[in-house]
Amino acid sequence: MKKLTILLLMIPMMMHTSRAQDRITGENFATRSEVIAKHGMACTSQPLASQVAIDILKQGGNAIDAAIAANATLGLMEPTGNGIGGDIFAIVWDARSKKLYGLNGSGRSPQSLKLEYFKKHDYKKIPSLGPLPVSVPGTVDGWFELHDRFGSMDMTRVLQPAIDYAREGFPVSEVIAYYWQGNARVLKRFPGFEEIFMPGGEAPKKGEIFQNPYLANTLEKIAKGGRDVFYKGEIAKKIDEYMKEHAHKYMKGEKGEGGYLRYEDLAAHQSEWVEPLSATYRGHTVWELPPNGQGTAALQILNIMEGYDVASMGFGSKEYIHTFVEAKKLAFEDRAKFYADPDFADIPIDQLISKEYADERRKRIDPERAARNFPAGKLEQGNTIYLTVADKEGNMVSLIQSNYRGMGSGMTPGKLGFVLQDRGELFALEEGHNNVYEPGKRPFHTIIPAFVTKDGKPFMSFGVMGGSMQPQGHAQIVMNMVDFGMNLQEAGDAPRIRHGGSSQPTGEKMKDGGVIHLESSFGYQTIRELMHMGHDIEPTVGGFGGYQAIMYDPVQGVYYGASESRKDGQAIGY
Repeated sequence: MKKLTILLLMIPMMMHTSRAQDRITGENFATRSEVIAKHGMACTSQPLASQVAIDILKQGGNAIDAAIAANATLGLMEPTGNGIGGDIFAIVWDARSKKLYGLNGSGRSPQSLKLEYFKKHDYKKIPSLGPLPVSVPGTVDGWFELHDRFGSMDMTRVLQPAIDYAREGFPVSEVIAYYWQGNARVLKRFPGFEEIFMPGGEAPKKGEIFQNPYLANTLEKIAKGGRDVFYKGEIAKKIDEYMKEHAHKYMKGEKGEGGYLRYEDLAAHQSEWVEPLSATYRGHTVWELPPNGQGTAALQILNIMEGYDVASMGFGSKEYIHTFVEAKKLAFEDRAKFYADPDFADIPIDQLISKEYADERRKRIDPERAARNFPAGKLEQGNTIYLTVADKEGNMVSLIQSNYRGMGSGMTPGKLGFVLQDRGELFALEEGHNNVYEPGKRPFHTIIPAFVTKDGKPFMSFGVMGGSMQPQGHAQIVMNMVDFGMNLQEAGDAPRIRHGGSSQPTGEKMKDGGVIHLESSFGYQTIRELMHMGHDIEPTVGGFGGYQAIMYDPVQGVYYGASESRKDGQAIGY
């Protein structure tokens, strides 16, 4: 009866299609054609940020300069997903060395906050908001690491567009305005938030001009004084003062008992250059960053799926959806058990992404029936923004940045113009867990940039925003292009599958096989067949991520760009 009721609820959704009208070429769910250009390409989740990136390229900056400029602009224009109070990850294809480089720009937990505090006050999980989930913001240091290694334009010029927009104001776009309204209702109780993000006592609506002079001042200081202004100078001191003044109001126990982010935590921060991980998929090499992020899960899913004739299943078929969901369940059980800060845990990465391990895990999938639970593998011991930019020299950047939960923790320090992230919510509180909370530790991270090479040359820089949707989205994009022959825009516009309810790195276990969420355009017959196979399916809108991508065609020497139709984004080339 429950399944029948859900199915009936879904019928109006299934009658809706994602396309505005029929197209004369390509898939009917495509929202637009790809953008094709020779000299450079920028794809972000806000059109004005894409234009900023293109302007930097035209002024002589390279892809790295343009990506930083776009990210700074997005921190202003899309505070619902990112900002300098959050963390950053990037994969860079350097045309000169013809090599990929990975940057982990995630911050660590406060040294003064101990696991014992959570035990003493009977916390079952780390709260989503307030001071307890706050970890060191890694973005600004990440910018300077990227710039010092690959940048070509002075940082004062790179950050100037964001500074100008912050002072002069910009019109808020539709999807961002929607999320801003929701965040504001929850976060306005935290000191400093309303003054900056709710002018006149309300969150800005679509088309309204928003200014953030406090952020302009902060970015100006960073542009002139470098990363040390943020981590060892005036900004770090203001963050410290704010937390000392306000944090205890939102914590159990005596003032300062549980600890909170302090100057010393900021001063000790540094990003880390890491070697990207890879797995092959039908002649393509897919690259992700290693834990503490979840990119490994995308590689595990693709390794499992490579053992099937996905193309013959057909896009949107019950066989494809069922097999993909079961592969995702398997990968996410390993994600929940093993993924953590490698400085604190021994993670058997080589085994997790091996073809042999995928072969063993694949045997657990029943082609006719949904699994209610899967154990993690037995191994030897051992709301976010995404943007991508490419330049005329052949450099390509895959960059992702986030506060974690929407606009972050709500803690909005000292007229600096940004909110501190709440990434620490993703720590587990179970002793012995790889991802258990410890001082000075990087939490499990959901944000993951991706890259694909072919025959040792750059093929595609891409990402899909949205929490646990990200590795699921990465795998679907690759299969859409490789198995189903979609072009770059179609691969992102195609209706997506999102499975929820798998075990989590915070300690929660999968219950009753979890739930499948399907976007509109999947057929009624397919949904009914999936239910007969034992899958629980629930209707939903949103939560399917946000996609941007750039593909390089070495024959014509041109870039193809695609941008997420579910967001406000835009791909621009020249």
